[in-house]
Amino acid sequence: MPLNAAGRRLRLAAANILPALWLLLALAAPPVHADLTRQALHEAADYSAGRRGCSLLVIEHGKTLLEEYPNGGDAHLAHQIYSGTKAFFTLAVLVAAQEGLLLLDEPVANTITEWRGTSRRGDITLRELMNFSDGLDPVFHLHSDRVTDRNALALRTASVAPIGTAFTYGPSHGQVLCEVLRRKLAARSETPFGYVQHKLLNPLGMGTVTYRADAQGMPLVASGFFLTARQWSRFGALMLGRGTIGRREIVPPKAFAACWQGSRINPMFGLGFWLNSGATRKGSRESDIEDMLEKKWQDQDWHLRCICRSAPADLVAVVGSGYQRLFVIPSLDLVVVRQGTNAHFSDAEFLRKLLNR
Repeated sequence: MPLNAAGRRLRLAAANILPALWLLLALAAPPVHADLTRQALHEAADYSAGRRGCSLLVIEHGKTLLEEYPNGGDAHLAHQIYSGTKAFFTLAVLVAAQEGLLLLDEPVANTITEWRGTSRRGDITLRELMNFSDGLDPVFHLHSDRVTDRNALALRTASVAPIGTAFTYGPSHGQVLCEVLRRKLAARSETPFGYVQHKLLNPLGMGTVTYRADAQGMPLVASGFFLTARQWSRFGALMLGRGTIGRREIVPPKAFAACWQGSRINPMFGLGFWLNSGATRKGSRESDIEDMLEKKWQDQDWHLRCICRSAPADLVAVVGSGYQRLFVIPSLDLVVVRQGTNAHFSDAEFLRKLLNR
């Protein structure tokens, strides 16, 4: 039966209140001390190094417990974080929303006018673009440096599934998002990367960041950033603060909460962040994210999946190819950066060793 007007308003209010309520409860909960013994740290470090890890940084309650750079790694050597780049642009979009430049649930076609009236693409929202439920073809060729105008190629991306029915992880979504930002920022004479630098990198004290750009100067949103472990850990501190670092609020907590809400088609993925919320659900299975993403999108199954059943359910991960990882566990006040050189690595096994579980 259709809801009356009052019922619709009540449901809308509940949808807006629940994320904020969840966030307030999480903030109020005191951090639980993790059993990060010297032995556990040593075993986790050995596991990472044995799989071509080149950096491992563990920070608990703001204190560095371990910092190692095996296999030729170096504290000052920036390493490509691949898909870890996506989360920076996610937060840049949230900042733009707070500034009134855009709305997460507005159609992309409001800005990409070429999409107006087109089949399926004309109805895609920015939120659907950011959680990969928009049905667009992934267009993996966008990773190639031979593509001189990635945004233009991304705008020609075909729709391969109805909106909300498939998780089509790949670079096309991010480059469309980049073009939305480019057009929204044009009146300010700002560029997408310049906006990220001004709104995120500078406030986080990350300094100079190398990134892959095309011939138009546009960043490769899907995988373009190079960061040291210490730089990436600053982003982890922002995650722990749910949009706030120190006393500086970069993204309001209610807006930030949207990042950690999975979609119906992939409950394990929010807006740029991977979630372990399924760890406590009956029948949930651990899933190697990179192995799953190697499959065609039609063959991927993200339901009843988690990163590690032994880790807290509030674990959130930023994931890059070759097992580049930023793990954040708010309940343990813990930030972990792991970088490596393309050797198989198990998130679940590493976390069990680190947490001594």
